[in-house]
Amino acid sequence: MSSSNDVKLEKPIEDAVISDSQISSESHDHTHRKLKSRHIQLMAIGGSIGTALFVQIGQALTEGGPGDLFVAFSLWATFILAINNCLSEMVTWIPVSSPFVRFADQFVDPALGLCAGVNFFVFEAALVPFEITAFNVVLQFWTDKIPLVAVIFFVLLCYLALNLWTVKYVGESEFWFASGKVILATGLIIFTFITMVGGNPIHDAYGFRFWNPPFAEYIYTGTLGRFIGFLSCLIQASFTIAGPDMVSIAAGETQTPRLILPRAFKSVFYRLMTFFVIGSLCVGIVVSYSDPNLLAALADARPGAGSSPYVIAMQRLQIKVLPDIVNALILTSIFSAGNSYVYNASRTLYGLALEGKAPAVFKKCNRNGVPFWCVIATLGIALLSFLQVSNSSAVVLQWFVNLVTASQLLNYAIICFTYIRFYKALKIQGISRDSLPHKSFWQPFCAYYGFTGTIVMAFVGGYTVFLPGRWDVPSFFFSYTMIGVLPILFTFWKLYRQTMVKCIDLILRLITDRPVLKMRKLEDIDFFETERLLVDRYEEECAMQKPGDLPCRGIWGLLCT
Repeated sequence: MSSSNDVKLEKPIEDAVISDSQISSESHDHTHRKLKSRHIQLMAIGGSIGTALFVQIGQALTEGGPGDLFVAFSLWATFILAINNCLSEMVTWIPVSSPFVRFADQFVDPALGLCAGVNFFVFEAALVPFEITAFNVVLQFWTDKIPLVAVIFFVLLCYLALNLWTVKYVGESEFWFASGKVILATGLIIFTFITMVGGNPIHDAYGFRFWNPPFAEYIYTGTLGRFIGFLSCLIQASFTIAGPDMVSIAAGETQTPRLILPRAFKSVFYRLMTFFVIGSLCVGIVVSYSDPNLLAALADARPGAGSSPYVIAMQRLQIKVLPDIVNALILTSIFSAGNSYVYNASRTLYGLALEGKAPAVFKKCNRNGVPFWCVIATLGIALLSFLQVSNSSAVVLQWFVNLVTASQLLNYAIICFTYIRFYKALKIQGISRDSLPHKSFWQPFCAYYGFTGTIVMAFVGGYTVFLPGRWDVPSFFFSYTMIGVLPILFTFWKLYRQTMVKCIDLILRLITDRPVLKMRKLEDIDFFETERLLVDRYEEECAMQKPGDLPCRGIWGLLCT
């Protein structure tokens, strides 16, 4: 992997490690390691915190109540922590571009690598036009005079400028825009504490008044209604909480990855607790789940922060300025999320190309190590945002986004399954996990726990269509299409490569160690030996630099540890 970063390693690292003849120029990663620790930390936040935490969470509050919302978010955070444990151990040892896509290919089966890559690419790429549209909607909180076409052009040009030339632009932009998310999330937590004890214009010390009762009934009454309310909150949590995949996708462009990535993965726990768990608690404190203003705002789909439970609370407490500040920060939050999706989608497509699952043209990088054709392809899909110009076309775009809502859960399930194979391969080859740069805890329990939870939630996501009198064909397809697409992709690749295996063998592979026809043998997995040698040499040369030249030192080192 070539390097062109602050430690000034201009010579291609591969020349110092192994000969060029040992490296396939067709599959070699040509990105550059320019992302610093502060970039990685804030990019993880930028990609994991979106408007769902500040706006859409209000819908789950009305369906489950504050108690269910808090318990559901706390419970789902444990699943994300388990997934984080799986990724951290693999990615820290093998910090390559688009890691979990390529891990699925190398540790399990090339067909699963195709499924993982296509699933994540479509998921991230589909969210880019959605966020661009959301950007325009938030602007309407203040005015609807700005032409929609102008807004779309402006955002697309910004994404192009930030992503096409060098990854440093992405890192810097995400650092500052994601900082706005941190300020917003932290500020709303502080707002909750101050106002609940009486620090508001009307001096209403409301405390936990809106937690009485703590559980709401949804669809049905009684115990069943409360359970369905909890399930609704859990589904919202499963689509709201993210993070570890955003850290790993940038592994191939991170400076001194085995120093920076463990810190980034460890910080996921604190982000989960601070932003998502405490955030879900605060939402249930500031406003009642049966508040008529909140229900009306959700029913009317008020633009921007207009539907946010926090803004509803500010209006109730007669606070005049904060709603505009919240809306402004939500605007930067949306822009940051879209920028992250462009980066993630382009690097996923690049990883597919490296493994031979996408056209070779997508392996080309510019002189700054940016896979520019992947960026252009991703922004080409983002042109779908112009469908919003027509109301009827806007419905089509919303359908497209709904079709991939289960993709995030399927991606997490693939990560956990891949780790199980990784864990067993280490064991069979006699490689001690204690020798790895980072060893995660409670393994392989976390992998089985994360796999089970994500698979269950992927199937539970559209449960309402199976309730009596609530069958809806579009909702069914929106919820379960991607679950059906992945087996088709898997079968296609197996047939294409003439290595078809019985599906039952794949299921048994999860719980047994018996060989599977044509699946990669555990003892033959090389754990990306060539790439690891390149990283080893790169970090050795970094270690020889003066302390002042090393990335993320000084004040930024304090902020990023």
